Amino acid sequence: MFLKEEIGLLRSRKWKVVLGLLTAVVLAGGFYTYHWYSGVKETFNVSMHQKVEAIDSSVTKEKIEKKDPLNVLLLGVDEREGDRGRSDSMMILSLNPGTQETKIISIPRDTRTVMEGNEPEAGRLDKINHAYAFGGTNMSVSTVERFLDIDLDHYVRVNMEGLAMLVDTVGGITVDNPLDWYDEGDYSEGYHYKEGEITLDGPQALGYVRMRYEDPNGDAGRNERQRQVIEAILEKGNQIGSVTKLNEFMSVLGNHVKTDIDLGGARDLFFHYRQASQQISNYQMTGRDAMIDGIYYLQVDPQEIDRVHHMIMN
Repeated sequence: MFLKEEIGLLRSRKWKVVLGLLTAVVLAGGFYTYHWYSGVKETFNVSMHQKVEAIDSSVTKEKIEKKDPLNVLLLGVDEREGDRGRSDSMMILSLNPGTQETKIISIPRDTRTVMEGNEPEAGRLDKINHAYAFGGTNMSVSTVERFLDIDLDHYVRVNMEGLAMLVDTVGGITVDNPLDWYDEGDYSEGYHYKEGEITLDGPQALGYVRMRYEDPNGDAGRNERQRQVIEAILEKGNQIGSVTKLNEFMSVLGNHVKTDIDLGGARDLFFHYRQASQQISNYQMTGRDAMIDGIYYLQVDPQEIDRVHHMIMN
């Protein structure tokens, strides 16, 4: 009975849509049977699980027991061989079971702020996505906490290259494309992204989420396309019926997703925070274009930072 209830919760459309990138991780916690539970547990607790010093797990555990609001940092990173890479996208998922609402706040990657952490670059002003290049997830967490004066309780990091493999694993996805444009061949070999409903394979989906300069909405438009792809992957993943495909899906997650949430923590989020999906809101932080020493930044005003701080804390 417990297993059936857990799988039933997983299939809730609202829950899948709300959690975005986090759901891709929690998805793994619900898609199992007793036959291959040990394999899922190993993938979740060994391959995907990675703690960071900046997050105190004991404090997070107390919050979950009290059903206090939780803040989760979602990182989409561009990692390449021999290079730690940079964060391609950065969102905060704020879950409040008391008010039954979830806020998804997107932080533009070019936001200029002070780096925070134990690395030599700490204290300097730079783009917020460079925190990952300087000090990995730990520095990203610390920098975002300082930037918005908040505490982060969990993180989920996804290698964007892994999105392409997930799309191919589920047999392609369909999205509603708001723009008509051509990829120049970096990922999808000159694919024509026609306006309207289109079907994408892995490389085409990667090109879809990475396109930036042809979108009049800039980072906001790209963040929306990333959400579209994640939700489409989850929709198709929810229809996977064969154990072989499920194992392949789990293998991709294990190789491309890292989080401080273990399998037990994922179940706790399901059962204690699912009511936070009743009200969903998205917010894209805004700022002013600025050229400083020949480098482009997004300068976010203190009023905007304060607004987002209170949006999360309240």
